[in-house]
Formats: sequence, C-alpha cells, structure tokens
Amino acid sequence: MEEHSHSPRDIAARIRAPKGHGVLRDAVFGAIDGGVTTFAIVAAVGGTGLSPLIIVGLGLANVLADGFSMAAGNYSGAKAERDNVSRLRAIEERHIDLYPDGERLELREILAQKGLSGRVLDEATVAISADRERWIDAMLEGEYGLGGADAHPLRAALATFLSFLGAGMVPLLPFLMGVPQAFAVSTCLTLAVFFVIGAIKSRWSLSPWWTSGIETLAIGGVAALIAYGVGRAFHL
Repeated sequence: MEEHSHSPRDIAARIRAPKGHGVLRDAVFGAIDGGVTTFAIVAAVGGTGLSPLIIVGLGLANVLADGFSMAAGNYSGAKAERDNVSRLRAIEERHIDLYPDGERLELREILAQKGLSGRVLDEATVAISADRERWIDAMLEGEYGLGGADAHPLRAALATFLSFLGAGMVPLLPFLMGVPQAFAVSTCLTLAVFFVIGAIKSRWSLSPWWTSGIETLAIGGVAALIAYGVGRAFHL
C-alpha cells in the first residue's frame, strides 16, 4: 500500500509543509501513566472496605491533579525545547553576521559529512549560504543535531492530559457503576486498556497490532503489578 503520493506536486507540498512534533509519544505516555496511577489508588484502597464513592473520589482527584501536573510538566519541557532552539538560532544569526566566512566553512564541513565533495560541495555551500534561513536551518541540524520540527507545548500538554484522563477513568468505572467484584473488573479493564493502547500504537510502527498490544500490556501490567503490591502492603 502506498503511504503517500510521489507525484512532483504532492512531493513539493509535503516537503514544504511546516514541520511539527507529533503527539504520539505524549498520548501513549499519558494513557499508560493515567491507567497505572489510578489503578494504584484502586489497589491501595479497594480492599479496605471503603465506600465505592470514596474510591471514585480519590481516583478522580488523582486523575485531575496528576493529569494536570503531567500536562504542565510536558508543556514546560516542550517550551524549554522550543526556547533552546530559538536561543541557538539567535546565536547562529549573530555568528553569520559577525563571522560569515567561518560559518561558511562550518556549513561546508557539514555538507562534506553528508557525502558531498568537489565542485558539488562548493556549489551547494554557495547555494545554501545564499539563503539566510536555510543556512541557519542547516547549521542547527549539522552543528547541534536539531531537526526542523517545531515543538508545540500546548498541543503536547493537551494530548498528555486528555489521554491521562481517558485511560485514568477506566479503573474507576466498575466502582462508579457499582458492579459486583469491582476490583477484579477494574484490573481486567486496566489491562485491556494497555493492550488497546499498544494495538493503536502499532499504526505508527512496523510491529503487528497484536505484538505491539502484548508489549504495551506487559509494560503496563508490570507497573500495575507493582502498584498492586504496594497497595496490598498497606493492608497488612
């Protein structure tokens, strides 16, 4: 199956489109952490004989507070990443103004590392350095290892919070609905969520959906088991 068109028009539109970080990592991280941390609350208080409403209340407090904390942390991290790129860009702009010959030598070395040589290397150096923005982009990538993707702090924060909230609510549903054997049902639902997260994640990987599902289930299951063990320890 063709993932995208290779017509000249579509290639030009795709390559020239603004680059940006996706939110896959943020969503997966938020969902797994939401399921695990809420399950930890359920495991810690589920066997104490407390009212299901108390368990739900504690779980909701965890989902909202911890989810917001994670989102705020992710926002701050993404913003710091963006600010660092802006700082380095300002440095390169200043260096190009003050030391253009030295910056061209750096650009030439970067292009040489990519396999260019001889006349092609000379012409590429001249062509790229003739466009200030492309010159700076090449320096950021070659000198600092920074790609062209731009971080979106608010988008990352929202993806983390919403996925945390969605997955974090799942362990609470049996208690909220008053089903029999609520803890056992909560455990099964939490593990099922981990598998579904992995299966969905396979859309962006080379692994089959079931392999990715089992992998994420194993990771989340170990974390949930640790949470359960800690919770049961407080019942002794």
